[in-house]
Amino acid sequence: MDRAQLADFLRRRREALQPEDVGLRRGSRRRTAGLRREEVAALCDMSVDYYSRLEQSRGPQPSEQMLAAMARGLRLNLDERDHLFRLAGHTAPVRALRSDHISPGIMRVLDRLADTPAQVMTELGETLAQTPAARALFGDETRYEGFMRSVAYRWFMDPSARNVYPVEDHPMHSRAFTADIRTVYGKYGPRSRAGAIVDALLAESPEFVAVWGAHDVRTTHSRDKRVQHPEVGVMDLQCQFLIDPEQGQTLLVLTATPGTESYDLLKLLSVIGTQSLESRDVAH
Repeated sequence: MDRAQLADFLRRRREALQPEDVGLRRGSRRRTAGLRREEVAALCDMSVDYYSRLEQSRGPQPSEQMLAAMARGLRLNLDERDHLFRLAGHTAPVRALRSDHISPGIMRVLDRLADTPAQVMTELGETLAQTPAARALFGDETRYEGFMRSVAYRWFMDPSARNVYPVEDHPMHSRAFTADIRTVYGKYGPRSRAGAIVDALLAESPEFVAVWGAHDVRTTHSRDKRVQHPEVGVMDLQCQFLIDPEQGQTLLVLTATPGTESYDLLKLLSVIGTQSLESRDVAH
């Protein structure tokens, strides 16, 4: 691990980022070149103290998971991400066609959707990044590990994963999630990660066995979705998708028709989500 070079690289990347690049307001009293350390720490979902020590050449060796978070937070491209890993004493991740690294372009779009439920997901339905409004609606979906990262696996294995949709819509979502994972399974085969998830679900979920046996194959889904939240109720939302074919990732954006009750409820949810996050920060 080259602490001095790592510190210099992090500092230069931080100073190169402007508030507008990550969806923040500049403000009239900003004197720092680029972003502040606390702003980058928040983008990387780590403590200010931890990030500051890295920039001061006195931090511990970051794990690969922490480096991946910093690569996303600092909006690094793949070359810069690989350089970051090597400076920290790790081998750069294999550049597969599909990876968990989000392109800077997709991150810039996500930054501008802070008050809208939006999240970046892999082909297996693994959430890589969320806006505050998306966390308020779905909860923090980036916290899961293993097979639980896949929304299809959670749907069949974790009953609480279904709370976000009205119960009468559950059969439809069961079919949709199964069709999604069948599509990925068909692309990459039984020895892929999709194959491992399918095998686990076939062994553990009778419902999945039944739906899988129907052999439903779809590449598109309805853009209309009913989503419920314990504090605001049921909302009729529309889904828009921005696909990054190089990374095999999708930016999902949920909106409501202006002038409708769902539109007002979604705005209320954004406020509730912001207040919840602020309360959590104060508690910490």
